[in-house]
Amino acid sequence: MNYMNILKVAYNALKRNKMRSALTMLGIVIGVGSIIAMTGVGAGAQQEIDNQTAAFGTNMITIRPGGVTAGGIRIRSLTELSASDGDAILRDCDLVTAQTPVIRVVTSVTTSERNWGSQIYGVNTSFTTVRNWGLKYGSMFTDQDYRSGNKMCVLGSTVASNLFGPYDPTGEIVRIQNIPFRIAGVLESKGQLASGQDQDDMIIIPYTTFQKRIIGNQDIDYIYVSVRTSQDMAAAIQEIRQIIRTAHRIPDYGDDDFQIKTQDQVNEIAKSISKTVSLLMIIVASISLVVGGIGIMNIMLVSVTERTREIGIRMAIGATEQDILLQFLVEAIVLSLMGGLIGLTLGIITGQMVETFTSWSVSISASSIFISMGFAAAIGIFFGFYPARKAASLNPIEALRYE
Repeated sequence: MNYMNILKVAYNALKRNKMRSALTMLGIVIGVGSIIAMTGVGAGAQQEIDNQTAAFGTNMITIRPGGVTAGGIRIRSLTELSASDGDAILRDCDLVTAQTPVIRVVTSVTTSERNWGSQIYGVNTSFTTVRNWGLKYGSMFTDQDYRSGNKMCVLGSTVASNLFGPYDPTGEIVRIQNIPFRIAGVLESKGQLASGQDQDDMIIIPYTTFQKRIIGNQDIDYIYVSVRTSQDMAAAIQEIRQIIRTAHRIPDYGDDDFQIKTQDQVNEIAKSISKTVSLLMIIVASISLVVGGIGIMNIMLVSVTERTREIGIRMAIGATEQDILLQFLVEAIVLSLMGGLIGLTLGIITGQMVETFTSWSVSISASSIFISMGFAAAIGIFFGFYPARKAASLNPIEALRYE
């Protein structure tokens, strides 16, 4: 049995009907191309989530005000978080390396020539440590600034660019709610989150100044906490929970009036959504593969009918049933693999176009390529076997008489 001759005959058979072969491959082309593109976009999205989580903060925990249950109904707690809660966490939990209270408001910021609407955050000097955030210009405001409630600020790169252009604004004055603040520095750019929020569109000021000058009370919105290592996260959460419950005088039978979230939890939720969407897209693309397989089976049945006399002649001169079965099976596999190769090329090109014209990253792995091509070959074998078996089981005499 000469396998090269079998491949040559298969190629020539497909070449004789170029248009029909091309249309038959179309379902395989679309299916493989879609799977390659979708897996690439999905893998890129998950990598982007990991990158953004790492950029948001190192081993970071967020503590927010929660709620209590009264009469079976969940209501907001009357007890808010305070800066003293963060101080207690840093003092009593050895696993915590830094913490900062956070207060946030959206308002306008002006200079003598320009204005910009931005988010103002009240924090302490550990903010850049907890958020793993470097400075492009200048420096962070000092411990003395937040202890004294001085009017100092650090700009995000988006705010700095819109108010001062490409220049270093350190030492300049901006007005927040008509209150003058001196610029201590500018944060490095971190870009957008997966939600589309621009992390650099912000200004940070001492939280004591924020409470005194901006909101006029002692409330804070949440607390950022940095834990020593990722392995310590679970133990740190338990200790932090107990520390806050003690500080808030919550009895043993009472519900927490706060919530503790980690970046890993947020990351897992985002990844789960991304995986679900990618899986749904792959399922839809797989339908094209099945449709393409049905098309291959249909065309191969037509080919068996058209070549019945040829099959009879080959059997008459010594070809066995196995030879005939293998011949038509190889034709179906070649048809499927050619469609798979074209689909693979189109999928890679589509992924590169998505990466070029959008902000999404695309990561096409070798495993996704091998799996897609394996599926294409499997489709050819599965849907090509019945026509090949039908050709091999023809009666040579009846086949020779066929007109």
